[in-house]
Amino acid sequence: MTTNSDKYRGVTGTFQYLHDNPEVSWEEFGTTDYIRGLFEGRDDCRITTFEGSPGLVIEIGQGKPVIGLRADMDALWQEVDGKFQANHSCGHDAHMTIVIGTLWRLLENGYPDKGTFRFIFQPAEEKGTGALAYVEKGIVDDVEYLYGMHLRPIQELRYGQFAPAIQHGAARFLQGTIRGEDAHGARPHLNANAIQVGSELVQQLNNIHMDPMVPYSVKMTSFHAGGESSNIIPGNGTFSLDVRAQTNEVMAALTEKIEDIVNMLSAYHGVEIKLEIGANIAAAVINEEAIEIMEEAIIQTAGEAKLAPMITTTGGDDFHFYTIKRPNIKATMLAIGCDLEPGLHHPTMTFNHQAIPEAINVLTRALIHTAEKN
Repeated sequence: MTTNSDKYRGVTGTFQYLHDNPEVSWEEFGTTDYIRGLFEGRDDCRITTFEGSPGLVIEIGQGKPVIGLRADMDALWQEVDGKFQANHSCGHDAHMTIVIGTLWRLLENGYPDKGTFRFIFQPAEEKGTGALAYVEKGIVDDVEYLYGMHLRPIQELRYGQFAPAIQHGAARFLQGTIRGEDAHGARPHLNANAIQVGSELVQQLNNIHMDPMVPYSVKMTSFHAGGESSNIIPGNGTFSLDVRAQTNEVMAALTEKIEDIVNMLSAYHGVEIKLEIGANIAAAVINEEAIEIMEEAIIQTAGEAKLAPMITTTGGDDFHFYTIKRPNIKATMLAIGCDLEPGLHHPTMTFNHQAIPEAINVLTRALIHTAEKN
């Protein structure tokens, strides 16, 4: 494989560059420039970038059907070896490399005469807002088939295995504020302690009971109140909630219960508690025809023994907003077994990099087969 980059060539070098240069949500401008540089100047590639926004779209081919392949671009902001930094611990560096490699493969080996292949490099998946922004830009308005992918933890798939679909759950990240008045440590009757309010909120959230047949959870993932003076009872605080549900319907009901609890505590303690949605990711809406195409691609490239059943996970991905907002799209996500340990979002996450070229094989076959059958 050849690229326009003098410093990084081929799949291995591309992954290493992307891994070494992570950028968080909505700041993926360097990543955008790098990917554009790999393909600009080629007559057979049509490149679209967006003023003031990271991300890009690269097209080859022409006519119908329009087949999309999407990669998420952003890294997480987390503590690594005692220092907070951008970190590709969710595998988006691998996802981008796989999509780039699939595009290279088609350019080098050829692709069907009919069909437009649209390679979508989307920012801000971790914020849950990137896919929605791309829907608003009209990027998928004419897309008929859309494929995505995600590395899977070793607990779900071993290296060499692939599943033709991922049934993600819904995820919602809520940012909360408690607004009251500070009081002297010797006069606790003069205010509502924001720390106590937060503690009671955790207890009440743990008392939520819904249908046990549908996985769900609510966790407080951060809480901040008070300062350096230990003799001041803080009246103000901020907190974050991570909310998960396997279906969009249960997510709606769960959010309503959370709001009821917040309103109850606000009235009881006489403080203002506000919730805002920091990010919102819908549960998967996947298509049987797209799954069948992916199954066939897995069997043809990796063998039937490597085909695993659909993965069901409480994790979320904003990929599914494409099908929710544009129900005509036939979509699925390839689950990639790669012996990923110790887990997604772990600061020292590692995986078997040989899974990257194998995933390129599967997705190349899936794109070609999709065009040929239409």
